[in-house]
Amino acid sequence: MKIALFGTVFSEHFDKYIQHLIKKLEAEKIDIVIEDSFYTFLKGRLRFKFDVETFKDSVDLKDKKVDILFSIGGDGTLLKAITFIKKTNVPIMGINTGRLGFISSIPPDQIDEAINDLINNNYKINKRNLLELHTDNNLFQNKNFALNEVAIVKKDTSSMIKIDAYVNDEFLNTYWADGLVVATPTGSTGYSLSCGGPIIIPGTNNFVITPIAQHNLNVRPIVIDNNSVIKLKVEDRDKLALVSLDSCSRAFDSSVELVIKKAKFTINLIEPQGNSFISTIRHKLMWGIDKRN
Repeated sequence: MKIALFGTVFSEHFDKYIQHLIKKLEAEKIDIVIEDSFYTFLKGRLRFKFDVETFKDSVDLKDKKVDILFSIGGDGTLLKAITFIKKTNVPIMGINTGRLGFISSIPPDQIDEAINDLINNNYKINKRNLLELHTDNNLFQNKNFALNEVAIVKKDTSSMIKIDAYVNDEFLNTYWADGLVVATPTGSTGYSLSCGGPIIIPGTNNFVITPIAQHNLNVRPIVIDNNSVIKLKVEDRDKLALVSLDSCSRAFDSSVELVIKKAKFTINLIEPQGNSFISTIRHKLMWGIDKRN
């Protein structure tokens, strides 16, 4: 088995856990491949018994023929990791050294159990849909996909923006707001949730459209079929707005029409034994923590 590691800087508190991860992989004779800049960070903090390979980009990773990728960090780190995975179908597992971690859900103190589950094939593959953004000016080029959400927000003004939304070419609504979020079920626990959107269980084949600080008080988030095509037309006083795909954002001229639909590929998230989406949100949101229980 060959496992790739991708991550971001983490506090010294997590050193012992990631060192244990390296030792566990080495003890199980699992080949390790580490993203180049992450390896530069790790080798100053941790010890490696054997030499490790490194990779720099998605093409390099594909050439290494890895079986699984570990994302070490928070949910934001895992969202960056999918830009290396893209359409390769390499499964990804998130080890959480961040904060809440809904998709990067493996706690550092459960690394042993998670790796043992992988070795014993005691896990499920959870296929997650992505969003794909299309614009006439090819704004994001070949990185025009998002696992969590596409968000449109105002750029340099305190004034709200106007967004006309169409679903399958049928006019839905005009949103007067600070912006609009189109989220997958995976992203329903992210930006959309903080704006009052619902939590959607992955696999239910839906997207949610959630306004950000809307001025239309009768407007609420709406759940739609994920085979729908969403078109957005933006009006802004400064003629510029921002669109973001997960953590990557671009300014765009408000004359540009945004077309959002389901991507043609999925991301394979590893779900070890006992780490279901429902158990994760129950634990992270502390549901059931009540004296009456």
